[in-house]
Amino acid sequence: IPRETYRGGDRVKAMLLEVRRTPKDVQVILTRSHPQFVAKLFELEVPEVLEKIVEIKSIVREPGDRTKIAVTSREKAVDPVGACVGIKGSRVQAVVRELRGEKIDIITWTSDPRVFIAEALNPASIEKVGIDEEKKSALVVVADSQLSLAIGKNGQNVRLAARLTGWKIDIISATEYEKEKAERDKEIKAALAEETEALHQQEEAREQELKARAESDADKPDTEE
Repeated sequence: IPRETYRGGDRVKAMLLEVRRTPKDVQVILTRSHPQFVAKLFELEVPEVLEKIVEIKSIVREPGDRTKIAVTSREKAVDPVGACVGIKGSRVQAVVRELRGEKIDIITWTSDPRVFIAEALNPASIEKVGIDEEKKSALVVVADSQLSLAIGKNGQNVRLAARLTGWKIDIISATEYEKEKAERDKEIKAALAEETEALHQQEEAREQELKARAESDADKPDTEE
């Protein structure tokens, strides 16, 4: 983890990542930066996670800065987020202390992409989420005051949210959204007006053609049998 330093003899909590066997020796690779290390810490602190009552569906991390976790419960009576947070935040704070103050966002996993994306952008408040399922992209609208919080420092919040959900996420302010909407509405009105005018001209041309035919027929002499 960035900014962590160790000395000989220090006791360090880590996760076994890999055992490498070479002709000369065996190398044991430990990690504190892997996302699953955070998951293992929650298993130690949250009995419901260890017992599989609460499941960590997705976890992403930028070590030393922030982790986002999506959780769900196998039992309706158990609140998955509440279980991970603990009374007065005791459980999650224990994990935060082990990670030297790394921020942790815990959200409820859901199969509804709109809700999931909105939750993933926590701690920002979301006004609207539009999705394109074919492109698996989302346009998120937030209040102007929430824009920087939703994006996060150096784009970290939206970047982690995109990785957590698996969706490409673009964020715009409510002001920008209304501006773009007004421009789109203007373009649509202009296109409709143009189409209406074209149809009107076609109708006039048709009427003139019919009138010309009628006059031509009237000028023709009657044919006697």
